[in-house]
Amino acid sequence: MNPYVIEPDLNGEGLHIGIVRARFNESIGLAELESCLEELESLGVDPRDVMVTSVPGALELGPVLVQMADTGEFDALIALGAVIRGETYHFEIVSNESAAAISRVALETGVPVANGVLTTENEEQAEVRAADKGRDCARAAVEMVNLLVALQPEEGDEDEEEDFDESEDDRG
Repeated sequence: MNPYVIEPDLNGEGLHIGIVRARFNESIGLAELESCLEELESLGVDPRDVMVTSVPGALELGPVLVQMADTGEFDALIALGAVIRGETYHFEIVSNESAAAISRVALETGVPVANGVLTTENEEQAEVRAADKGRDCARAAVEMVNLLVALQPEEGDEDEEEDFDESEDDRG
């Protein structure tokens, strides 16, 4: 058996990327942003094709991401930030709701969103993971754009499907 395999494509040339960074836990988000921007450039994304904005915290990421997705100007979006456990239940609410919002944006708009919101037990864990998470998000965003493009039907494929459907109807 020789299945058709779509290999990961990390070519970022010509892509337009939007990044929204939560400012709460500022140093973590800035570390993520720095490594993310470096990785995007190493993947061929022109820095002039990257827009970076920020919001107060992780719960505010969703509305800005959906607004950016709705413009049609971005091939992919990246959400960055950190939610660090405290002594109250607030950690669970912010972690769960921000993740749900980020996922909804991708599912409802069709624009891939790389979720780089770290959820950690303490600041040390977040500091250790920040740079890697920023790089991972850059790679995920580029790969997902290219995968979704590769999954699009080529011109002419839709006509073949319509012809097939019509031929079934004729056999009744």
